[in-house]
Amino acid sequence: MKRLLRRFSFWLLIGFILAGIWGPSLFDMNAETQVASPFSKPLWIGKDSPPAMTFTLTPKTRAAQFQWVYPAPPNIAIWGTVELNKPSSASLVWETPDGDRIEIARNEDLPSFNVDIDGRDMSFKTSLGLSPFDNPMEKLFPSKGKYTLRMSPDDLDIRSGAIHVRIEGARWGLLGTDQRGRDVFHLFLLGIRVSLLVGICATILATLLGVSVGLVAGYAGGMVDTILMRLVDILLAIPGLPILMVLAGIWGKGLWQLIVILSIFSWMGTARTIRSLTLSLRESAFVEGLRALGARPSYIMYRHLLPESLPILLANIALGVPSAILAEAGLSFLGLSDPRIISWGRMLNEAHGFGAFTTGAWWLILPPGVGISLICLVFLDLGRTLEEMADPRLRGGGKR
Repeated sequence: MKRLLRRFSFWLLIGFILAGIWGPSLFDMNAETQVASPFSKPLWIGKDSPPAMTFTLTPKTRAAQFQWVYPAPPNIAIWGTVELNKPSSASLVWETPDGDRIEIARNEDLPSFNVDIDGRDMSFKTSLGLSPFDNPMEKLFPSKGKYTLRMSPDDLDIRSGAIHVRIEGARWGLLGTDQRGRDVFHLFLLGIRVSLLVGICATILATLLGVSVGLVAGYAGGMVDTILMRLVDILLAIPGLPILMVLAGIWGKGLWQLIVILSIFSWMGTARTIRSLTLSLRESAFVEGLRALGARPSYIMYRHLLPESLPILLANIALGVPSAILAEAGLSFLGLSDPRIISWGRMLNEAHGFGAFTTGAWWLILPPGVGISLICLVFLDLGRTLEEMADPRLRGGGKR
């Protein structure tokens, strides 16, 4: 165990698990929420481009001020409702650094103040006195300086509610946004959950099936061994990806269907390994002694032979997880996964489908690609370490 704790890959895996479990909870919005303009760059590049901004007006914070030193943003969206204690006239006022006051929304003697503004709407352009072909952002952001958005009048008797504002700049967050304006870093963290869940669950199911078949084939021998091993040979001869594509299309694109499909075609190697180990142990003295005492075959297999194979099983599980993760990513990239589930393969599929490869939006391609590669390397390193712990002859490149 100390050898495992000294591996950097072990602690990197712990970091992945923690990021997948608690990382998405750091965001106060749904992953499907549009937070900025599509294909917005990460905040740390293209610093001459305007960043996306969000803020909220509440009964306690009725005005918001911010400094703007960039060109006019692509768009602005303002939405929300505030409930009034009594019917009153209310308005939303935009103040520019030049001293202009622009009334962008108003209601007359109503019990609530409802706002739903999109800078691209014709009605909004008309309310500002612009033609349908004018850009309202140039009027709202005429110069650099301090801007203010406030609810008016200042003594408006508000009971509850909030008005949300999103200025859609060209930069957002740590990894930018995708083709739908979603936070790529948020999607990346959610993808960790799916990759680990599919990889670990599919490998565990495949291991359980492979262990059962391997123990029975190795201990029973004879015709049972022949039939089971020929079944393994047939399944190994079938090309995996086409069959996975067909089964995914027949059984559906749900996450658990995908896990079952992957496990069905991943147990053969484990079965062969356990069979070989069982063949070497079934003629040993302690197994002969158990037979002489009248122990049942099931008792011998699962009480004595199975514990002997645990070190090899742990290594096989660690080495099998990358294969399941890559298979899930491949099926998702081909569009054969549930579109409602966010995974790294789905992110690459959407990046390819919406032209991220041709437009140079590398922040949609590199994070999921690097994530898949890195988490596979982590499990491969852990599997190699577990193999060396199970068989000391493998240490030092096979030197004895």
